[in-house]
Amino acid sequence: MGERQPGPSVIWLVRHGESMGNVADAQAQKSGAGRLKLDVRDPDVELSDTGRSQAEALGKWLADLPEDERPTAALSSPFNRALTTAQLATENLGLRVRTDERLRERDFGAFDRMTGAGIREQYPEEAERRDLLGKFYYRPPGGESWADVALRIRSLLATEGLRHDCERLVVVAHQAVIMVFRYVLENLTEQELLTIDKEEQVANASLTRYERTDDGGFELISFNEVEHIVAEAEDVTREPDAAPGP
Repeated sequence: MGERQPGPSVIWLVRHGESMGNVADAQAQKSGAGRLKLDVRDPDVELSDTGRSQAEALGKWLADLPEDERPTAALSSPFNRALTTAQLATENLGLRVRTDERLRERDFGAFDRMTGAGIREQYPEEAERRDLLGKFYYRPPGGESWADVALRIRSLLATEGLRHDCERLVVVAHQAVIMVFRYVLENLTEQELLTIDKEEQVANASLTRYERTDDGGFELISFNEVEHIVAEAEDVTREPDAAPGP
C-alpha cells in the first residue's frame, strides 16, 4: 500500500438553514413573479426564524453525539445564511468556525434574484442555450456553472485536506455546492449527478456524511438526513436557492 494521503476522517456537509431568500423565492414562485423581493445583496441574506430553529436543532444533535464522534473542526461559506447556521450549530462544541470563499453560493450573474419564469421571459435565448448545454455546464451571463463550482471544491479539498488531517470536519455551504461535493468526492458522471439532483432536493440544515476509506477516498454514509430537525419538531424545508436556472 502507498503512503496515506492526508485528509479529514469524517466530512459532514450541511446546507444552511432556511433563508429569507428561500422564503422570497417560494413567494415569487407562488405568485408567478419574475424577480424576488429582496433588498440586500446575496452574501448578506439572513436566516428566517425557521432557519435559525433548524440550525439550533442541528446544534443540539451534534452536541449530543458521543465525544469521540463530534465534529472537531468547522468550515463555512462566508455568506451570512451559511455562517450563521455554522455558528448556531457549533456553539455548544467549542469550535471556531473558519470561513472560505470557495464554499460561497454559485454566482448567478445576470440572473441573480430572478425566477425561472423571469429568465425565460427576459432572456429567451439564454434559456434555449441552457436547455442545450444542460444544468451542469451552463454558465449564466457573468455567473458560474456547476463545473466552475467543482473547480473551487477540488481546490478546497486539496488545501483543507492538509489542514484538517484526521479531523471530523463539518462544512456548511449551499445547495449546489453540496451537490458538487458529491460529484467530486464520489467521482460521479454529469448524468449521475443530475439524476440525484432531480430525484432529491437538498433540505435546509440537512446532514450529508462521508467517512474516509483505507484507499484515501471518501464513502457516502448518509445523504440529506433531516431526523435531527424532525426530532425537535421543526419544519423541514427544501426550497431551492434563489435564482434557479431557466
